[in-house]
Amino acid sequence: MVDPRPEQPVHAPYGPLPRGGTVRPITRWGTPVMHRPQQRVTTDQFGGEDLRALAADMVATMYAADGVGLAACQVGVDLAMFVFDCPDEAGERWVGVVCNPTVTLPEGKDRTLDDGDEGCLSFPGAFCSCARPDFATVDGFGLDGSPVRFEGDGLLARCLQHETDHTYGTVFGDRISARARKKLTKQHEALSGDYPPDWPT
Repeated sequence: MVDPRPEQPVHAPYGPLPRGGTVRPITRWGTPVMHRPQQRVTTDQFGGEDLRALAADMVATMYAADGVGLAACQVGVDLAMFVFDCPDEAGERWVGVVCNPTVTLPEGKDRTLDDGDEGCLSFPGAFCSCARPDFATVDGFGLDGSPVRFEGDGLLARCLQHETDHTYGTVFGDRISARARKKLTKQHEALSGDYPPDWPT
């Protein structure tokens, strides 16, 4: 598969994203798997072809939907894993796969919130402001079980937090007010015709 985003150099500290996957329909908010903590990837799964094939499908689906990150639950799989291809504040592009992620955020005087717009491929077409720390560090494991760490600012910080949230059963709509969520739902419903149930296949 040709790189769908060739215009930027890629930082891939743990290797390139797996390719050759099949695009799957994206699971929507309201589906039970989206709203519960995901099963952790186990020792016997690391290094296996099934895990790599799932990651490849997730990468293909993320690119087909023009997203910057995608968690396994977003293709209906109850597994704590996500893939991403996302720029940081400086426009530097980072890619990776993280299994069993944990996020660390700045505290005290080091903590600054970014109140930028956020969207979700599982609630397509809708965006609203969602305050999050402007820097994030995620630790976890790669597909082979080796430790990985990613950190960054800008959209990358938001992406790492958003995707880690998915592995804990949290959608960003859970982090905004009821009024904002109502507005978000109206946006989503107004554009529902552009995103059929099998989107983006």
